[in-house]
Amino acid sequence: MREPWAQFQIAFAARALPFLRSCGRAALDIVFPPACLNCRAAADAPGSLCAACWGKVRFIERPFCERLGTPFAVDLGAEGLLSPEAVADPPVYARARAVAHFDDGPVRQLIHRLKYSDRLELAGPLGAWMARAGAELLVEADLLVPVPLHRRRLIARRFNQANALAQAVSAASGVPVNPFVLARVKSTPSQVGLSRTQRAINLQGAFRASEDLAAQIEGRAIVLIDDVLTSGATVNAASRALLRAKAKRVDVLVFARVV
Repeated sequence: MREPWAQFQIAFAARALPFLRSCGRAALDIVFPPACLNCRAAADAPGSLCAACWGKVRFIERPFCERLGTPFAVDLGAEGLLSPEAVADPPVYARARAVAHFDDGPVRQLIHRLKYSDRLELAGPLGAWMARAGAELLVEADLLVPVPLHRRRLIARRFNQANALAQAVSAASGVPVNPFVLARVKSTPSQVGLSRTQRAINLQGAFRASEDLAAQIEGRAIVLIDDVLTSGATVNAASRALLRAKAKRVDVLVFARVV
């Protein structure tokens, strides 16, 4: 008689636990109502934006350039199209995807709070949005690689925001992440205020793939993770180092990009 009773207990627990968890979450929401990630106003769910902030985000959706991920002004009625910029000056990486435009408003504020104000709790929801925006890249990916910081900047900042986002994307997508296969070996001046050409020159030789971890790069489809894509100089330099180490393909996934 013990065995049927034990089976009943297991079955009851399997059904009761989700209900109890939902009750617990509901109770917490009453005591601590969900707040907007950006302005702390009331939100519908934890890790989300309020309606006002959501309305200010300029999400990047199709139609967009297949290579650069930059949106087209009009729907040309065909898939896989390339922008004139991608044709004239193709990037080193295969494809780039981003959640939203990087401009004044919630997107810029969220990234700056993660990056400069140690708001590491933002990495989870931002990474979940990135996983949805980059689903077509992630389904083909073997490995996530965060764009590394030089050790001096890492010591000063105490953490790499790209790695925090990569860990969140990995949790949402199931694709493993390794922050050690690529290193930033050259400490470069700030890119702010530099032209596209100056940025590219500034980053020459800045990255190096690990010889000890070459087996994790060779023949693998890699998705580079970063917070913001501006001119593309940083991800181009990082992609070039991974391709030289015989990566099969390198794609790029960021939270925001300058368009």
